[in-house]
Amino acid sequence: MAKGAAAHEAVCALRREIARIEGRLAETLETPSDDNAAVLARRNGTALLPRMPTGTPRFDAALGGGIPAAGLVEIHGRLTRDAGAVSGLALAFAARAAGRRPLVWIATSEMMHEAGEPYLPGISAFCGIGAGQLLVAEAAKAADALWIAEEAANLEAIGAVLLEMRGNPSALDLTATRRLHRRALAAGRPLFLLRHGAQAQPTAAPLRLVASPAPAAPRLTLAGPLRGSIGPPAFQIFIDKNRLSPQATFLLQWNAGRRIFEEPDHELAAKDTCHLAAPPVAGQGLPSEVRESVAFRRSKKGAAPLQHAAEQYPARRRA
Repeated sequence: MAKGAAAHEAVCALRREIARIEGRLAETLETPSDDNAAVLARRNGTALLPRMPTGTPRFDAALGGGIPAAGLVEIHGRLTRDAGAVSGLALAFAARAAGRRPLVWIATSEMMHEAGEPYLPGISAFCGIGAGQLLVAEAAKAADALWIAEEAANLEAIGAVLLEMRGNPSALDLTATRRLHRRALAAGRPLFLLRHGAQAQPTAAPLRLVASPAPAAPRLTLAGPLRGSIGPPAFQIFIDKNRLSPQATFLLQWNAGRRIFEEPDHELAAKDTCHLAAPPVAGQGLPSEVRESVAFRRSKKGAAPLQHAAEQYPARRRA
């Protein structure tokens, strides 16, 4: 009996230590006090955070109700060239969380040089963040960016924080992510950690997503899908780490008008194989219903219209 009790105590102590490192509550710890607004309930001994629905039922169900409305959330991009998709996904989440409150975007100088600086007119059209609502901070070192993120998470007027880094800097260790997670939990707001071209490593974030760009579906019109057009931005999202569900992959598109995510019509996107570039002929070989919509006018003698050489525009070449 003594050995069994000692083994049980050792297991409980190990669970408490793991929970302390990961920044969560273990099932053997005390019930959280009422003043901790970040914790609402417990499921199988795991503390549940308030959730923010994204608008997609299947994706929200896989996440346990949606994106955490408080705490640290990791969004990874396997390649630096996917920075647009990773940043766009994080901005969509942050805009829903911030509402009309300001949003702080923190990035290292290296990441600013690689992906460019935030462009407010495009961001405003994408997720509705207006002038004076976006605050951008550029840090020369990763340690400086972490300090700015911790301080921004403490500000009561801030709605959400984005921290953008590249690779695996030594300053971004388990201790640093624990500090970020606890600051965001105490403030009751989300802190999105954007990592481009980085390898997965132990962090205190309860949720880690891997995002990449996906082919956009055609735009919808009153007459039906407009073939050859580019519809809403689409994201391929892989749930790499989630304490409430196993790993899964989702294809979502962003509805800028309603500010929600939707699942595109996979069959329609697969059938759309039309080229965007106009053919270098005066409507020859085209169906009769689309001949009149060719961008180049016919000449009087029926000859092909004047165009640039195909060598200058490889996108105009036909298979």
